[in-house]
Amino acid sequence: MKLLIKNGTVVTPEGERRADVLIEDGIISEIAETVKEDCKTVDASGKHVLPGLIDIHVHLREPGYEGKEDIESGSKAAVAGGFTQVCCMPNTNPVCDNAVVVSYIKYRESQVNLCKINPVGAITRGEDGTAMAEIGKMKQAGAVALSDDGKSVMNSDIMRLAMEYASGFGLKCLCHCEDKDLVGGGVVNEGYNSMLAGLKGSLRAAEDIMISRDICLAESLSVPVHICHVSTYSGVDIIRSAKKRGVQVTAETCPHYFILTDDIITSYDTNTKVNPPVREDKDRAAIIEGLKDGTLDCIVTDHAPHALKDKQVEYNLAAFGISGIETSFALSYTYLVKTGHLTLPQLVGKMSAKPAEILSLTGGCLKEGAPADITVVDLNAKYVIDGAKFVSKGKNTPFNGYEVYGKIVCTVVDGDIKFGE
Repeated sequence: MKLLIKNGTVVTPEGERRADVLIEDGIISEIAETVKEDCKTVDASGKHVLPGLIDIHVHLREPGYEGKEDIESGSKAAVAGGFTQVCCMPNTNPVCDNAVVVSYIKYRESQVNLCKINPVGAITRGEDGTAMAEIGKMKQAGAVALSDDGKSVMNSDIMRLAMEYASGFGLKCLCHCEDKDLVGGGVVNEGYNSMLAGLKGSLRAAEDIMISRDICLAESLSVPVHICHVSTYSGVDIIRSAKKRGVQVTAETCPHYFILTDDIITSYDTNTKVNPPVREDKDRAAIIEGLKDGTLDCIVTDHAPHALKDKQVEYNLAAFGISGIETSFALSYTYLVKTGHLTLPQLVGKMSAKPAEILSLTGGCLKEGAPADITVVDLNAKYVIDGAKFVSKGKNTPFNGYEVYGKIVCTVVDGDIKFGE
């Protein structure tokens, strides 16, 4: 029941140092310059040892959409991407809006036994926006947060009640911010490229209005709120201003929003279709600045795997979403750390410590006495992304052919090697 990770560079949000890490019975028992122990050893020479990555926004599709992904394939993809813990969104079939579905997901987690899986319960029954779901019972069954991800709760009074009730149970609402009436069937960012491509656009305002609404509710009620997958420069400004006023707001973004611009949509590649849409260069730059100054607290994948039949259709009919859990760290390291926007410890904070803090999850740190959730990565390993080789059932990525650095070589969950050596 012992494992020793030797000769690696240990990285925490506070900094980096060369150290050995000894694990006993699923717990980090010692971190020191040299540890001598006769047990199974992982040689991390030339590699970096990180606290296990945590993704608080993924879609595992089970129950109901196992043709796109299931808990087993999604868990395999997660550990291949260096993630020791994920939070799965409730837009399944049936919707995860009750204790039975939450319990089913936790049961499947124990069956698969790879990464830790935290169910996110729906805010409203069936995600239809009209009546609150069984919040207390879902919390008791293991739900860690609430969201109607994929759509906003358009009724502001229902959202107000949900935020108050959730807060009473120590839960946060994770808000997908989109005014569906204003979007009106838009499939890409509204602008020059949508006109050029002849595709119906979606205004930034559709996202910004709902970001503002949910922040206003949180401020008025003195409760916390979390804003999902921020994509607009104006949204970043709204969140920054709210934080300065002391509003209890946290926010996330995804690699595609700080790497891509809507120039990609003129290819009509349906792998570029995501909700909210990829926007313009000023949005991309603002997202990076928001990550640098702490306005955007964490990086998530919004992992949204689809079957080929869901993407190999006309752009307007294609499903929204990117399969991103296997490429998130490498893309983030390549485009944020190697470019000088963030340090490696800062990136680790946004992909491990901060996600754990936002949802009060156990994990996200490398210290003695902490759970042995650890990711070992070779930052010098360069490779080319090939969606066809994904472990996930979803091969849908706009990053095919991108050259990146940062290969996951080992993922350890509760002291057990789940991926790699």
